[in-house]
Amino acid sequence: MSSGRGKRKQKHEEHEEHVNHERWLVSYADMLTLLFVLFVVLFSMSSVDQKKFAQLASGLSAGFGAPTVAFQGAKAPLDGSANSAQLVQIEPGSNPDDGTSGTTGMTKKQKEAVERAIKAEDRKRASIDAQKAAGEAENLKAIERRIADALAAQKLLNSAKFTIDQRGLVVTIVTNEVVFAGNRAELQKGGEKILNAIAPTLVKLPNNIEVDGHTNQLKSKTTFYPSGWELSAARASTTVRFFTDHGLAKKRLTAVGFSDTKPLIDPKDPRSVTQNRRVDVVVLTQLTPEQAALLPSAAGADGKLHTGQTTAEYRAQVNAEKAATGTGTTPTTSTTTHD
Repeated sequence: MSSGRGKRKQKHEEHEEHVNHERWLVSYADMLTLLFVLFVVLFSMSSVDQKKFAQLASGLSAGFGAPTVAFQGAKAPLDGSANSAQLVQIEPGSNPDDGTSGTTGMTKKQKEAVERAIKAEDRKRASIDAQKAAGEAENLKAIERRIADALAAQKLLNSAKFTIDQRGLVVTIVTNEVVFAGNRAELQKGGEKILNAIAPTLVKLPNNIEVDGHTNQLKSKTTFYPSGWELSAARASTTVRFFTDHGLAKKRLTAVGFSDTKPLIDPKDPRSVTQNRRVDVVVLTQLTPEQAALLPSAAGADGKLHTGQTTAEYRAQVNAEKAATGTGTTPTTSTTTHD
């Protein structure tokens, strides 16, 4: 019996489960596989197909309801220059997915209608700009009359000339020993009188004021300044300081020196010696640059240098025009715009 029990015991030991001491290899292989997959993904991300990326971006935008834009010339995000992507405006009705323009698929009649609509919008915008420029020219002309009235009251009307350019109303004061002595930037009594007549009108305006200093084209050496640049800038600064002392806010004023770079008349003209030596007081326009560019044409004859027109002269001119056309009443001045 003992021998029988021994056989059964031996048989039972043969069926015992063998312990596996190499299971760590499975986890190690899994980790290597995951690392391999990670590096493959990183490599694939480092070389993005720009065309496919643009298609993906367009699809995601459309899917999430965002405005669709086309990416052209954009670099992959991992190139370190993702912010340099250029956003291209899409025409109304266009489909960025198929590369069509806004008029693709339209009939000839429809295309012509679109072109007419665009041209009409451009004409409307141009008409608005022209109206704004014309209105601003009238406002600047009204300011001119007020300054001219003040100068005429002091018998100084011929001491200044006026013009309207894209910057606004330019009041030109020829210095010629009246405003500043030769090679000096201190105001003379005559210059103070002219500026004193102009200042009250400027104080009441909403416009900013620029003062430009100019010298003539004589090659003589400046005595008290290194060059005409410093002399012209000093004269402009002196004029600005006078205006601030007479009620104009500093933040509204700018002083600029141009030396002899912007002559009023041809330097070959004998009058240039005195005429180009001047100070310009510029009442700056409040129009947009596009509208301001139309100011000279809107001003007509006032776009050229001229003697200031007083209110009395303006009324007489309008009355004469109305008499010629058979219409009737005395006009009121349009100076209320900038009171």
